[in-house]
Amino acid sequence: MKVLQINTTVNTGSTGRIAEDIGKCLIANGHESYIAYGNRMQPSSSHLIKVGTKRDRQWHGLKSLLFDRHGFGSDQATRAMIRQIKDIKPDLVHLHNIHGYYLQVERLFSYLHQAELPVVWTFHDCWPFTGHCSYFDRYNCKRWQTVCYSCPNKHGYPKSLLLDRSRSNFHRKQKAFTKVNRMTLVAPSAWMQKHIQQSFLQKYPVEVIHNGIDLDVFKQVETSSVAVKYGLMGKKVLLGVAGRWDRRKGLDDFIKLNQKLNAEYTIVLVGLDKRQIAELPANIIGLERTENVTELAALYSMAEVFVNPTYIDNFPTTNIESLACGTPVISYQTGGSPEALEDKWNCVVPQGDVNALANRIVQISEQKPLSKEDCRKRAELISDKHKQVAVYFELYKRLLSQ
Repeated sequence: MKVLQINTTVNTGSTGRIAEDIGKCLIANGHESYIAYGNRMQPSSSHLIKVGTKRDRQWHGLKSLLFDRHGFGSDQATRAMIRQIKDIKPDLVHLHNIHGYYLQVERLFSYLHQAELPVVWTFHDCWPFTGHCSYFDRYNCKRWQTVCYSCPNKHGYPKSLLLDRSRSNFHRKQKAFTKVNRMTLVAPSAWMQKHIQQSFLQKYPVEVIHNGIDLDVFKQVETSSVAVKYGLMGKKVLLGVAGRWDRRKGLDDFIKLNQKLNAEYTIVLVGLDKRQIAELPANIIGLERTENVTELAALYSMAEVFVNPTYIDNFPTTNIESLACGTPVISYQTGGSPEALEDKWNCVVPQGDVNALANRIVQISEQKPLSKEDCRKRAELISDKHKQVAVYFELYKRLLSQ
C-alpha cells in the first residue's frame, strides 16, 4: 500500500518521530511512505513533500495573530500540496497535526472528500474540535461541546491579539471535518478518546492507540559521559523534558519546586531557549532542545525521578521515554499524562500541588519503591513502537478493505 502522512514536522519532536516510525515500518514491510510537512524536519526514510515556504508560514502566522484565522491561511501552499498528492495517488491518508501555520484545512478536507480516500487522523491535541485553542482544560472550558464563542484562551496557542473568531472557526471546522465519509480517529489516550466522543466529530469511530517509542534507543545506557559534561557527578538529578517550555508545561512549578528541596537534588530541564536558560535560578541547569536521542536517553537513565508537572497534555511521550530508561515518573493529574503510570505506583499528584510533588519525589528517591525493571516493563507493555505501528497497519488494512 501507498500511505501519505501529513504532520507539522518530520522525525523531530514527538509527533514528527511518530510519523517517521510509521514510515520506516511501512517501508520495512514493502510499502511506500510519503510525509507532507510544514516546518522542521530531520533526515527521513520516507519520501517528503515540503508544504509552502517560510514566507507562507509567516503570513499564516500573522493572519492568526491579528485575525484569529489559524488553519485558514496557506491556501496556495495547500493547493500545491494537493497537486503533488494527486500525482502520488496514495491509497490512504494519515493526518497528524494539521495546525502549525502551514495548511488551509477546508481546502485539504474538500480534496479528501472528493477523492473518497480512507483517512486516519491521530489527535495529538484538541485543536481539531475547538474554535481556537489546542487545549481548553486550563480554563475548564466546555463550550467546544456545543459551540465555541468568546474564547477564554484567545492568547493561548495559536495566539490571537485582536479578534476572537472562535465561533466562526468552530463552524468552519465542523463543516469541513465532517465531510469525509471513510475516516477513523485515533486517540493516544483514553482521556482524548472521551473528549472526541463529546465533540462534533462524535459520529466517527475512535480507537485508542498509545504513542510508541523506539525501545532500542530509549533504554538504560551508560551515563558517566553526560554526568561529566554537565557537572552532575554524584548528584541526585530531577529531570524535566519538553519540546517547548512555558507555564503550561510547568516551568514555574519547577522553580517553586527548587525552593522546596534541599541541595542534594539538582533540577535539569531540557528544551529551554537561551532566554529561559539565562533567567533560571543558579542551581537549576537548563539545556536547549536536542536532537541527540542518545544523550537524551543518558539523561533519563541517570535521573532519580522524571518530573512532569504539566497542566496540558494528551499522552506525553516523555513519560514513556523515561520509563523505558528505567526512571520513575511523577506527574500531575492532567489529561492523559497519568495513563502511562500504574495506579499502584502512587506517582500522580493533584495539579498545581508543588508540596505534594516535592514530598513524593523525596519518598521515591529515598525509599525506591520502583525498580528500573518495573519501569522498563511498563514501557514495553504500552509503548513499543513496533506493536503500536502494527495496530496502525491493521487499521489501514481494515479501512482499505471496506
